[in-house]
Amino acid sequence: MKTIIISLILCVSLSLNLKAQNDSLRNLDINLENYQYPFPVKFIPLTIQGEKLKMAYMDVQPQKPNGKSIVLLHGKNFNGAYWEKTAKALTQSGFRVIIPDQIGFGKSSKPAHLQYTFHQLATNTKQILDTLEIRKAIILGHSMGGMVASRLTLMYPEVVEKLILENPIGLEDYKLTVPYQSVDKWYQSELKSNFESIKKYQLNSYYDGKWKDEYTRWVNLSAGWTLNKDYPKVAWNNALTYDMIMTQPVVYEFQHIKVPTLLIIGQRDRSAVGKNYASPEHQKLMGNYPELGKKTHNSIKTSQLIELDNIGHLPHIEDFDRFIKPLTNFLNQ
Repeated sequence: MKTIIISLILCVSLSLNLKAQNDSLRNLDINLENYQYPFPVKFIPLTIQGEKLKMAYMDVQPQKPNGKSIVLLHGKNFNGAYWEKTAKALTQSGFRVIIPDQIGFGKSSKPAHLQYTFHQLATNTKQILDTLEIRKAIILGHSMGGMVASRLTLMYPEVVEKLILENPIGLEDYKLTVPYQSVDKWYQSELKSNFESIKKYQLNSYYDGKWKDEYTRWVNLSAGWTLNKDYPKVAWNNALTYDMIMTQPVVYEFQHIKVPTLLIIGQRDRSAVGKNYASPEHQKLMGNYPELGKKTHNSIKTSQLIELDNIGHLPHIEDFDRFIKPLTNFLNQ
């Protein structure tokens, strides 16, 4: 009995140490091999534009399956790790949860050169489902993941059972108000990123100036890359994906989405890609999520709109209980 107790204490201590290590600001390698994800990570091989790549994903199995699968798609400044609490809640309800890291993000490959398209990211995500022999799935996309989820739904409507968009970007066409920025300019801007600049951006855009210490772990996960000698590779992929977001809007095609859709929109969110490059007059109008949510709801005729007052860009991080309740209700319909 004494041996068992000691072993349990050691396991708990190790778990807490790993969590503390994960949450602290430290040098993170380009594919996050020195950062532990909440669930086991697997990879599928991809050959895209002549380059051999690996795409990471987590496949979280429920103890009592309900026969349904849900895919959680991360935002641009995040990776699959921030879905931990959501995945645990969903598996407890019987869902099989698939959490990809898109190419260029998280533990997936960072290509030297790639023409990024939402079509390609959607195709890559579909390939994970094909590998796992999942023919039908619920798709949940947050932020940039909402643009990927929308494109996947438009490309493969027969695969998507339901669609959930959580504060997605791309509810407006940014190139109408933001002057064109070259990939090289995005790259130079990304090279200047550090802990302070990343936190400032998230504070103002994601949380409307309302910061909690628990948000710092997500700043550290991005800022840790800036301490690594290979950070220019990450910065280059960040620049390429900015160009993708700016030049490949999905807003004009929402009317073609026919599957049951849930819009979860934090009303404090003011995120808009390239907003700092727009004129002061346009900056005041960009990222108006209360208005954008309603417009998107009107465009997607099969949609329901949940407006979360006093919540910003990350409902599942900022107020999980208020996020998971409407999500669960929708999934059970």
